[in-house]
Amino acid sequence: MAKSIMFQGTGSDVGKSLIVAGLCRAYHRRGLKVLPFKPQNMSNNAAVTADGGEIGRAQWLQALACGVSPTVHMNPVLLKPQSDKGAQVVVHGKVRGQYMARDYQGAKANLLTPVMESFDQLKQEADLILVEGAGSPAEVNLRQNDIANMGFATKAGCPVILIGDIDRGGVIASIVGTEKLLAPEDHRMIAGFLINKFRGDISLFDDGLKITEQESGWRSFGVVPFLPAVAMLPAEDAVSLSRPPDRLSGHIHIAVPMLSRISNFDDFDPLKMEQDVFLDMVPPGRPIPAAADLIILPGTKSTIADLLFLRAQGWDIDIMSHYRQGGRVMGICGGYQMLGRTLSDPAGIEGTATTIKGLGLLDVTTTITGDKRLDQITGRYAPLNMTVRGYEMHMGETNGTDCARPLLNLPHGPDGAISPDGRVTGCYLHGLFAEDDFRTAFLAQFQDRSAKTINYDHAVQDVLNQLADHLEKHLDLDAILSIAR
Repeated sequence: MAKSIMFQGTGSDVGKSLIVAGLCRAYHRRGLKVLPFKPQNMSNNAAVTADGGEIGRAQWLQALACGVSPTVHMNPVLLKPQSDKGAQVVVHGKVRGQYMARDYQGAKANLLTPVMESFDQLKQEADLILVEGAGSPAEVNLRQNDIANMGFATKAGCPVILIGDIDRGGVIASIVGTEKLLAPEDHRMIAGFLINKFRGDISLFDDGLKITEQESGWRSFGVVPFLPAVAMLPAEDAVSLSRPPDRLSGHIHIAVPMLSRISNFDDFDPLKMEQDVFLDMVPPGRPIPAAADLIILPGTKSTIADLLFLRAQGWDIDIMSHYRQGGRVMGICGGYQMLGRTLSDPAGIEGTATTIKGLGLLDVTTTITGDKRLDQITGRYAPLNMTVRGYEMHMGETNGTDCARPLLNLPHGPDGAISPDGRVTGCYLHGLFAEDDFRTAFLAQFQDRSAKTINYDHAVQDVLNQLADHLEKHLDLDAILSIAR
């Protein structure tokens, strides 16, 4: 029966996912059978598991760090936001339904059972389970029926380490404030804290650490300096896209508009790693450069709403200008659907039943359906006759004249479309740029490449090892392991 430790944060984006991933790799290297677990995740960056479900991308990365295949039990409840007030709810890898935020608060009472079923399943398979919380336990207004933080910790008897983010400021107040807000039954689950993302001379925080320990009554497990290399790892949610890019130059300029419900944007991580590529994630309010070599429309959790968002930004004008000047456009999943002539949602799957005009760059039409396709898949990229690998995760069927020129040939049939002039393409397959040989040949279409391509899988493994080394150096991993129960 596995022991467990839970890592909660003083807020969102404090680095919980990467701390857990690094510890997964560190304890795995010590010879322990380690598994990750997150009771409830909220993210539109998802991964397809071998058992035919979907989980948050962070748990996929953590499973990779453990050297195991991800399963739906590692993230039994996944919320995929479709609007500011509503989300699709995925339980054990399958869509349970759509909920508005207020309705979901009541529905959570019925979700603790599947959460505990998954946790109990993992306990039979591991020596150590590293659990990641969501948001913050200081959100005490959401404590009733909680399954993401203290509701789970108290039910499972799982000790908690609190993570504070010093990079955003106010870390002492965030930790001490959390301690003041917790109810007694939650307070006793906290074993201590650690501080993440420190920049500069750590010794300058010695007094701050003593004050935090004194005022909170909790012990410190260490201070983790900022590690730039982790920017190369897949991110859990779109908060990471608001940060400045690591590189502002590159011979091959690829622009990706940041849609309001952008999903699976880790599709572009392998491109970001290439030294001769400038991956330009274009934020709202900035035009898409017409001179880019390629514009890629990404996946989205709400295709119709994001097509309207794209037009509100004026990006449709930018895309047409780019195309008229001889540029290339590609769409992946929801981005592919936007490139067609019309997009219909007759059953109101995404909201209100409607049909709207697409960008019209591909002679195809899409109908959104309630059936969701989830599959890991290997196929061929037709223009280059090369192997690609990835996963399908979409609700919708696309048909039309340009589908007679498929972009991909997959085991279940052709996928995607190519315009008559070959400059506009689209498909449903996520993750295809992770295949090194394909990515190299794909980028060579734009210009001769002076930079040697990276081995993407090796690069991810290397960063996970760097992260584990970093945590071994700056945290007391023996002390952390000693509190597991």
